[in-house]
Amino acid sequence: MESKTLVHMFQDAVTNHGDKMALMHKVSGSYTGITYNEFASRVRQLSMGLLHLGMKSGDRIALMAENRLNWPIVDFGILSIGATNVPIYPTITPPQIKYILDDSESKIIFVSTKDLLEKVLVIRDELPQLEKIIYMEGHFSIENVLSFDELLSAGEQYDRENPGLFERLVDEVTPETLCGIIYTSGTTGNPKGVMLTHKNILSNVKASKSVLRVDSTDIFLSFLPLCHSFERMAGQFLAIGSGATIAFAENIGTVANNLLEVKPTLVTSVPRLFEKIYSRIIENAQSNSPIKRKIFNWAVNVGGKHMKSEFRGKISPLLKMQHKIANKLVYSTIKERVGGRLRFFVSGGAPLSQQIAEFFYKVGVLILEGYGLTESSPVISVNLENKFRFGSVGPAIPGVEIKIEKDGEILSRGPNIMNGYYKNPAATKEAIDSEGWLHTGDIGFIDEDGFLFITDRKKNILVTTGGKNVTPASIENLLITSPFIEQVMVLGDRQKFLTALIVPNFDSLKNYARENNIEFETIEDLVQIHEVRKRVDRDIKELSKNLARFEQIQKFTLLPKEFSIEDGELTPSLKIKRKVIEQKYADIIRKMY
Repeated sequence: MESKTLVHMFQDAVTNHGDKMALMHKVSGSYTGITYNEFASRVRQLSMGLLHLGMKSGDRIALMAENRLNWPIVDFGILSIGATNVPIYPTITPPQIKYILDDSESKIIFVSTKDLLEKVLVIRDELPQLEKIIYMEGHFSIENVLSFDELLSAGEQYDRENPGLFERLVDEVTPETLCGIIYTSGTTGNPKGVMLTHKNILSNVKASKSVLRVDSTDIFLSFLPLCHSFERMAGQFLAIGSGATIAFAENIGTVANNLLEVKPTLVTSVPRLFEKIYSRIIENAQSNSPIKRKIFNWAVNVGGKHMKSEFRGKISPLLKMQHKIANKLVYSTIKERVGGRLRFFVSGGAPLSQQIAEFFYKVGVLILEGYGLTESSPVISVNLENKFRFGSVGPAIPGVEIKIEKDGEILSRGPNIMNGYYKNPAATKEAIDSEGWLHTGDIGFIDEDGFLFITDRKKNILVTTGGKNVTPASIENLLITSPFIEQVMVLGDRQKFLTALIVPNFDSLKNYARENNIEFETIEDLVQIHEVRKRVDRDIKELSKNLARFEQIQKFTLLPKEFSIEDGELTPSLKIKRKVIEQKYADIIRKMY
């Protein structure tokens, strides 16, 4: 029988895979974890602990923590009593936390670290509805702050006193029960709370499972924030619904090492990871001896020929042999860097450069790009192992419809579309029309084979004074394939020509300066040096040669510091906040014009 809710899906996974490893994390230098049976036991204790504290079905309970073993335990613990999880990014500020807790009327918040606890304590007196704070990392002798262990112990006791209550409450959870209010990381104004039901997310899990090969033999490496709908659905619910194992990366900075330790078969990621790996591979190849550089370039070239022949359905015996040699000499080393067992990456959250996706495929690493929004639970479309097209975000997943409006906007409809924005009917009406179509705010087209292509965000399209429409994302994705460019933002709305703010790859820049006897003391000095700027300009011109004149960058500024979440320039899912950056660098932008 098919699971009717996410908690029933979890119960089924426990029944079918009880003794199998479910969740893993790194302790004292090595990975260890808990089985599905142990996972279920802790979920039960946590659910009963929440009931002991007076929580009931429909209550909102917030969770603010980085990815860790206890995240899914808390998540399923909240969902099992029919309550609603309000996930909060750990990187946001106390006023933003206050807004979410206040708007969602959350009665309890789980926090992982002392720093996050202190963020909440600063605003606690302004939140009369917040009854308890659950602290995950130990004891804290403050009124209404309870430790995670105390909550589990209380839950164990309450379970003994109320036999059968847990099972009854799990059974009362329905497909229409609200399982999450996810506050979207808006670039302006207050975030909106996206209401998702069990039916919404479970439909996405089932549709994804029907087209992607995922089963109990898989190991996922999880490092994208679980409070982001993409990781929560694909990296958590899809994994658990398939009886797979989830291993948590220590943090975003240790992913390269954790890939080698965990040797995952599946990883969900945003394009930023692929851009960084790509830059490192190109940088290493260029710093090698001339003979090794020649072998690398030959192998990538062979990979390109093999890819084209494969798509045509005919590979010559000579090319097969060359591909085998290239695999031994070059591809195998790259595949080992991502653990050696990877079947595919799934990329979402932002546009992936077609050139980068093709490069990885040439060297034996498949990246399946998908598309969606928090409002669509989140997946709308995804490329498949046996049906993919570079540059596209794949065909619609089963049960989901896509259509393109006259102005190019992508609309979607299906069981995955949100119930609306919490306490915001006007915004809901603006997003979902009377026929149930979600207006995504993205521009794109569908090709003759049903593959969806995203051009850009509707609001990001630049219109030059010459009346030319420019999609900055496509140009940005082209430019980041330069080993000298780490991040880029293209500008030019209501201007005569395009300019760009560029964060260079500082390691590549330093190496270039040293190899060419260019003296510098600081990064600030380095980005101002004429020869260095000239080298970056050479790549920009080479990469832009096939673009129309009005799409080419006429002026650029090299910045001495990366765009970051901490400085408010990136969303927690690593998207560039264009308005923030435009305001922050207004003087520099003015000088370019």
